[in-house]
Amino acid sequence: MRVFVDCDPGIDDAVALAYLAARPEVEIVGIGAVFGNNSVDITADNALRLLELYGRPDVPVAVGAARPLVQAPRLAAHVHGGNGLGDVELPAPAGKPVAESAAELLVRLVREAPGEIDVLAVGPLTNIAIALGLEPRLPELVRRLVVMGGAVRAPGNVTSHAEANINNDPEAAEAVFAAGFDLDLVALDITMKTVATPEWLSDLRSVPGERAERTSAFLDFYADFYTGIFGVRQCAMHDPLAAAVLVDGHLVTDSFEAPLRVELSGGLTRGMTVADLRPRPGADDRRPARVVTGVAEAEFLTRMMDSLR
Repeated sequence: MRVFVDCDPGIDDAVALAYLAARPEVEIVGIGAVFGNNSVDITADNALRLLELYGRPDVPVAVGAARPLVQAPRLAAHVHGGNGLGDVELPAPAGKPVAESAAELLVRLVREAPGEIDVLAVGPLTNIAIALGLEPRLPELVRRLVVMGGAVRAPGNVTSHAEANINNDPEAAEAVFAAGFDLDLVALDITMKTVATPEWLSDLRSVPGERAERTSAFLDFYADFYTGIFGVRQCAMHDPLAAAVLVDGHLVTDSFEAPLRVELSGGLTRGMTVADLRPRPGADDRRPARVVTGVAEAEFLTRMMDSLR
């Protein structure tokens, strides 16, 4: 499996990279950094540091969009820490970002290997939207797109209706949902139910080795934030679950298909991910996405732990 990761590291992005990097059958062909959990210069630097931590230092990292297509950026230091990694300091990377932008790197790679590369997008979708502008055939060239984002039947997490990645660039998300990708959506509907429990976090602290120790420290910061949401010391596993859906598809136990749209003008609902959930939905020429609603949580958490051993 060949995977391009578009991300904004970010604590859960880091754990997703750990999940992928531990799999010898997964070739990470490139990483595109985007604004989101922090500014793009920091997320790109974090990607380089994380690739070295998780044993994939040769993966090219490209700097992508620094802001959304239309609105001002909104960052998330209160969730991910001032440095994006829970204020855990990793060694400065030996490598540097490539000269290409994230969108340019993605377009070049899929043109060179049409139909062979999957894309995992776990940040705002700005880079993917820009890549669509560079190469309108992108949905044909990409084998499969897995997006962590949205809230379809669940409430939002940054507004009453909107999830952070979609809300950070609604116009980009709408362009991506309209483009015709073979698309899986891993939304808050499932990620808020798939959590690193107190017991799992405690077990991780006992795993020896730098990868596990650093990741445990990242997640300690993350769990501090999520304790205020869940009422117990645990955290949602948004991005690593999306990585697992991509590479371990058998973990998906339930889903439904529907065309997706993003609300762009609502005063209360801008950034909302919209699906026609009526028993008899209206006619729609937009290609349906698969929305994941059930996963084998225990097996996923076991695989996540194994990736850090």
